[in-house]
Amino acid sequence: MTEELIEGVEVDGPAEDGFDAILTVDALAFVAGLQREFNQRRKGLLSRRAGRQAELDSGATLDFLTATEAVRSDGWKVAPAPRDLQDRRVEITGPTDRKMVINALNSGARGFMADFEDSNSPTWHNMIGGHLNLIDAIDGTIEFTGSDGKGYRLDEEVATLLVRPRGWHLPEKHIKIDGEPLAGALCDFGLFLFHNAKRLIDKGSAPYFYLPKVESHLEARLWNDIFNHSQDALRVPRGTIKATALIETVPAAFEMEEILYELRDHSAGLNAGRWDYMFSMIKCHRTRPEFVLPDRNSVTMTVPFMRAYTELLVRTCHKRGAHAMGGMSAFIPSRKNPDVNEKAFAKVAEDKQREAGDGFDGTWVAHPDSVPVAAEQFDKVLGDRPHQVDRTREEVSVECKDLLNVSDMPGGITEAGLRSDVNVGIQYISSWLRGNGAAGIYNLMEDAATAEIARSQVWQWVRHDAVLTDEAGNTRQVTHELVRRIATEELDRVRGEVGDEFFFGQGRPDESRALFEEVALGERFVEFLTLPAYDRLV
Repeated sequence: MTEELIEGVEVDGPAEDGFDAILTVDALAFVAGLQREFNQRRKGLLSRRAGRQAELDSGATLDFLTATEAVRSDGWKVAPAPRDLQDRRVEITGPTDRKMVINALNSGARGFMADFEDSNSPTWHNMIGGHLNLIDAIDGTIEFTGSDGKGYRLDEEVATLLVRPRGWHLPEKHIKIDGEPLAGALCDFGLFLFHNAKRLIDKGSAPYFYLPKVESHLEARLWNDIFNHSQDALRVPRGTIKATALIETVPAAFEMEEILYELRDHSAGLNAGRWDYMFSMIKCHRTRPEFVLPDRNSVTMTVPFMRAYTELLVRTCHKRGAHAMGGMSAFIPSRKNPDVNEKAFAKVAEDKQREAGDGFDGTWVAHPDSVPVAAEQFDKVLGDRPHQVDRTREEVSVECKDLLNVSDMPGGITEAGLRSDVNVGIQYISSWLRGNGAAGIYNLMEDAATAEIARSQVWQWVRHDAVLTDEAGNTRQVTHELVRRIATEELDRVRGEVGDEFFFGQGRPDESRALFEEVALGERFVEFLTLPAYDRLV
């Protein structure tokens, strides 16, 4: 459809059944109001990001802010969590397709983060269809029948719903406000809130959000102002909205307390976004050879800089009365190989045992079968308590150097690691371009964050003349030519796994490879691979 429903608002996207119930005149007027009120600030904050990156490229060092010392030293607390966000010991995440929404809400997890961001390819069908699915889920009417005839519907008890909109940098090109694409974050947040705020309140809940890729307290302040503006416009009491900010960028790790402070009336805590955080460490320090990381599978949560970041997150949250949410377990069980499952679930349990022992109040999983594994570890620590916010971790002391300590780390740069980055990066892009942002690859649920790590590692290794070793101990420099040769070999491997019909048809290997090489081998570091990918998607 191509139409201007109200002055200055143009919707240009394929018409599908039910979309007119989402894109009503009143709903579009609401999101247009958000864009007109806040878009200039959004763009200014994106420019501020670019300015800070230029400083880092020139050798500046991230540090805690001197200007906000008073915030860190004062005794403020965030507002209390509502009843259905008190116990968050396991949350499941995933995109907003109909089957996923039903299975996630029925998974036994305490919460379900319905994702319009990293695990959701932003096709028009996925974005607007996702809103239809969430309305039906809140109303309890959502149903789905698979191609095999199997039916899916909601159980009597379901998880608490949380929604993650897109990050500040992503546009929604199918909706233009005064000739400019609507900010994806405002589109996702605005449409969900407009249609569901009163629905959720009437059911005894409220609108709950996750805020992705926040890089500063000023960006959190923008979100808080948007919350107040929106609540006033919809005649909802201020403080009704609750939001968990993902600390998945290194700059944000230096402003955790300030981010909580800006959101204090609306805060539901902080989350350790481990995969994006690793990407951010590479991205922020891309010109610095001393920040070259080893194979991504070597960068576990126990290496110094990741350990410092998570310990500081728990201490910060509990100091302010907020929930601290742990990272993702991305394992997908194999239906054919129980040995793989046994070993993988043991690692999931070990990871969640560490998080619960460190003081986290909850954690993330990507698959329903991981819910009981994670819950068992948190049950051992929490028992009947809903959380452990009272465990303040005052013994934790994290300094600037600890958050940036990437030198003391096991593992190296190996041919196997390079092959994995190239293979997974290209396969994920292929999936994303086909409209699937949550791709099961080699028993792991990969999303845009893992693809960002893969391509940024390759870019970093090539730029800094990294040397890799193979299983025989031979060494080679990572070059453009080597990456391209490995890409050819890995695509041949994938072709053997999926077959010619899929590989040359839906797989789009040439386009996926070209995009991967654009963001992994280009002279300029592309800020987010989803930006050039979105141009191809639209």
